[in-house]
Amino acid sequence: MSQYDQSNSFYGNGGGGGGYLQGGSPFSQSGSPSGGRRTEISQSLRPLTIAQLSKASQAHTDAEWRVDDVEIGQVTVVGQVASIQTQTTNCVYSIDDGTGRMEARHWIDSSTDEDASKWGGIEEGAYVRVTGGLKSFGKKRYINATHIRNAKDPHEVYFHILEAIAVNLIIERGPPSNPSLAQRKPANVAGTGISAYAAQNNSTGVKDQFSHLPPLQRSIVRFIMDQPPRDEGVHVAMIAKAIGASGEDARKISDALDKLMDDGHVFTTIDDSHFNVSL
Repeated sequence: MSQYDQSNSFYGNGGGGGGYLQGGSPFSQSGSPSGGRRTEISQSLRPLTIAQLSKASQAHTDAEWRVDDVEIGQVTVVGQVASIQTQTTNCVYSIDDGTGRMEARHWIDSSTDEDASKWGGIEEGAYVRVTGGLKSFGKKRYINATHIRNAKDPHEVYFHILEAIAVNLIIERGPPSNPSLAQRKPANVAGTGISAYAAQNNSTGVKDQFSHLPPLQRSIVRFIMDQPPRDEGVHVAMIAKAIGASGEDARKISDALDKLMDDGHVFTTIDDSHFNVSL
């Protein structure tokens, strides 16, 4: 699938697959033609449905968007154009993918002919692939489109739905335990640091028993298990430093540890600050 295979033709010129966009992120718009910060997450590309985008959340108005508590960068959806509204400064496409309807907004650059050739050919009723960032104005969400193209292959609609499901399952449960994937080049799922095709080591079977846990709890368990065996376990400061580097705050990490202890997945050792995994 294109999230892991950059040669997939369904992405065309709309940016590579592979979890990260080729050549860095061309997506610098932030709801209007002004620039925005470039981070590793902002250069990621995740396939989603409009229903998932409708359920995305923000901690505050300037925070990054999250789907199922996982930060997202650029997104791509495939759907049918229900209507097109052309205005002086922008063009608004109403996209329906069967799970919901959302507007995709393209800001018009009248100073170049390239803009017309890039965005031309989109008609009402056609199926298209939209790539861009999730934004909101007032209480209305929309996709700040950086690329829209016709989806001429009818299989692309089904491919996108299956890819969105597959990526979501990998984020929730971890990568598949398939030995045939061991020789594939690893590619990180956007925003998670989880390798979709990582070679499975001897501890994979043990780690799979925690695959049902939420992403943050699973990351804590896996970090503890990846440390050299010690009777005293792993100090909470090491856990906070490692997991906190991915953007999680101390309160969430503490709550996740409490939940893991309540469920019997981890336990304290020599004191209340050292943890080990219950196997």
